[in-house]
This record gives sequence, C-alpha cells and structure tokens, in this order.
Amino acid sequence: MTFDDFKNKTTEDQPDQEPKGKKAKGLHFLSSRWWCPTAVTLGILCLGLLVTLIILTMQFLQVSDLLKQQQANLTNQEIILEGQILAQRQTEKASQESERELKKKIETLTQKLDENSKKQMELHQQNLNLQEALRKAANFSGPCPQDWLWHEENCYRFSSGPFNWEKSRENCLSLDAQMLKINSTDDLEFIRQASAHSNFPFWMGLSLRKPSSSWVWEDGSPLTPHLFRLQGPVSQIYPSGSCAYLQRGTVFADNCILTAFSICQKKANLLRPQ
Repeated sequence: MTFDDFKNKTTEDQPDQEPKGKKAKGLHFLSSRWWCPTAVTLGILCLGLLVTLIILTMQFLQVSDLLKQQQANLTNQEIILEGQILAQRQTEKASQESERELKKKIETLTQKLDENSKKQMELHQQNLNLQEALRKAANFSGPCPQDWLWHEENCYRFSSGPFNWEKSRENCLSLDAQMLKINSTDDLEFIRQASAHSNFPFWMGLSLRKPSSSWVWEDGSPLTPHLFRLQGPVSQIYPSGSCAYLQRGTVFADNCILTAFSICQKKANLLRPQ
C-alpha cells in the first residue's frame, strides 16, 4: 500500500462533515437576535403564571375562610333554632300542664257546685218540712193566731223569707209583735225544738249597737248570762251594729246587715178568770 492509498482510505474513513455544519448552525441560532426576546417572553409568562397561581391561592384561602365563617354562622343559627324549638316545646308543655290544671279546677268547681246544689235542695226541703210542721202546729195554736206557735204565755212565728235584722224587726212590728226574746231556759229549749227541722239562721231581738254598751233585747232589758253563751265575734261592732241569731240550737253574733230568717214573738191571748 502506497501513501496515496493510505491517504485516500483515511479520507474515506472520516465521517461526514454535515453534522458539523448543523452544529455550527445550532450555535448560530443561540447567538441569534431572537433568543433574548423569547427568553424574556417565557420568563414573563412564567412570572404571570406564578402571580396567577398566588392570586388563585389567596382567593382560595379567602373563599375557604368565608366558607368557614358561613359554616360557623350556620352552626350558630342551628344552635339558636334548637334553643327556640326547645323553648317552644317547654312553653307547649307548660301550656298543656296549665290546661290540665285548669280542667282539674273546673272539675273540682263543678263537683262543688253540684254539692252546693244538693245542699240547697236539702235546705229547701227542710224549709218545706218546717213550713209543714208549722201548718200542723197551727191547728193546736190555742190562743195564738193562725200560723203561730203557742208556748206558755207567748206566741211565736217563723218568717217565710230572709231579711236583714232591721227589716226583720219591721216585719215583726207589722204583725203587732217583737223579735224573739229568750226569758228562760224553757223558752230556749222550745225554740230549739221548733227550729230543729231547719239549718237556717234565725234573727233574735238581741243586739249590740254601741261599743261602750252591752247586749240588750228590743225592750231594753239586758241579756241574762246564764241562759246561753254567744258565739262568734261578740265584741266586734259593725257600722250597722252586731245582732244575734239562732242556728242549730246555738246563738251566734254577726253583722246586722246580713240576711237571715227571723222569729217573731207576742203575748198569747189567754183567758183570765173573772
């Protein structure tokens, strides 16, 4: 092999020079005038994307805080609503309890009203029985007018209606009589038996008109202490005075303005020997 052959072979074995040409072209591109604006543009885009990301992150945080605040408000509103519902239930429960108590009171009042009605019917029947007894006794009144009861020297009549003490006194005066006066224990026992059919109170002719005075009968005579003992507010003086009444065999003192039945008394028409 000659030197020329070796040179030719070496030349043939060398790689193609076109890549070197391309490499030089690439380096030429990097050193061209378009590379800097492109890099700046890419940097600006990256910076814009970063700013956008930061803004979105801040907005996300704000939205998250707003959602948390709204959630807290909703929680508070739920607590308030639950409290209102609980208060309303308690109010309804209290209302139901009040309604039950009212119903019980109404039932109790109704029962008491029925009992009072029964008592009034019983008292009315007792009054009828008393009137019947008085009518029967009138046939044996002897020297007394009709419908009057005779006992020893006096005639007695029970009124048919309740009045205050002063009106009862006037009614007795219109019958030419006075209100009941107890002169002895025998008189008291007779009146107790005659009024045993009734539970009504009956005015007597005994009263106390002035604080410094004592209990006196209509004729001005004082009360004999051994006959009976007054019950009730004996020492109290009312504006209209304190008066005595007989009820179920006991003598009570009370306000003269109250209403009650009464007992009138007058002398019997006894025949005297000539």
